[in-house]
Amino acid sequence: MIETHELVKKFEDFLAVDRVSLNIPAGEVLALLGPNGAGKTTTVRMLTSVLRPTAGWARVAGYDVVTQAEQVRASVGVLTEQHGLYGRMPADDYLDFFGQIYRMPAALRRKRGGELLEQFGLAGDRKRRIGQYSKGMRQKLALARSLLHDPPVLLLDEPTSAMDPESARLVRDAIHGLRSAKRTIIICTHNLPEAEELADQIAIIRRGRIIVRGTSTMLKESLLGPAEYQVQFAAHLPNSLPELPANLKIHKHGPDWLRFYPLDPLQDNPAVIRHLVGQGLPVLGLTEVPRSLEHVYLQAINAPDGVDILNMRNLANNAALTPQASEAAYAG
Repeated sequence: MIETHELVKKFEDFLAVDRVSLNIPAGEVLALLGPNGAGKTTTVRMLTSVLRPTAGWARVAGYDVVTQAEQVRASVGVLTEQHGLYGRMPADDYLDFFGQIYRMPAALRRKRGGELLEQFGLAGDRKRRIGQYSKGMRQKLALARSLLHDPPVLLLDEPTSAMDPESARLVRDAIHGLRSAKRTIIICTHNLPEAEELADQIAIIRRGRIIVRGTSTMLKESLLGPAEYQVQFAAHLPNSLPELPANLKIHKHGPDWLRFYPLDPLQDNPAVIRHLVGQGLPVLGLTEVPRSLEHVYLQAINAPDGVDILNMRNLANNAALTPQASEAAYAG
């Protein structure tokens, strides 16, 4: 649904986007992460045919962003950081106006506008001027505008910015529902837990280049090393630490818990439980130690230029190295 090949954008001597290649199928959500100035907004503007690429090509919903710009604009819904809302208009008139721009029939404009205002909790304020709306209300109205013409592609820049937790939850639930409707969605956000919740794939862009891409699980394994697991006990451990199966070692421990790195979680974790229970220890449970997308992001953004970031997988899979040792080896 979104394809780009070696997409480049230069502004005089400044290279804003450097050979970005993406292939995002229908029904998939991609989170595009990166620091301010990394090239996220410029990439989105090329995908909406607002900016013409310097080199490379892109197709959105099957249309070329240069030669079929009108069809591209009709196929995308865009939520930008600057909403461009018309403060003197009531919300329902505002949506009706944009429905006319999209050449929607009057009955369909009213139906879709009403449904979206209801969905985002704005129906009771539909006659109020937009200039009287709070930041969160304006954000929800801008999102409703992007969905008005039922586009197959959505490009969302900070979709829950300035929202209270309840409104943000409402918007995230709406995005989940849109994915099931077989849309292709790109989300640009600095909210990393939100990106991890919503996205099928994560792409991190730095200085105009995609430096790493994959699922959250794959990126954690590649950049942070193997998963660590914790066994929780119902009582304090004895003075001498329990034994694990011969191929495993305790990495950390506390009064009533211990941690280890399985070589193969599907085989090693059940063996650990059997081994500990066999020693008469009151095992409550075994869980993976949580690792956040923030750690992945910082590792990627701070990596030296010219280094294959995903080579971290080779270090992580070396049983002699913990993630901390892998980090040190990588940094060196």
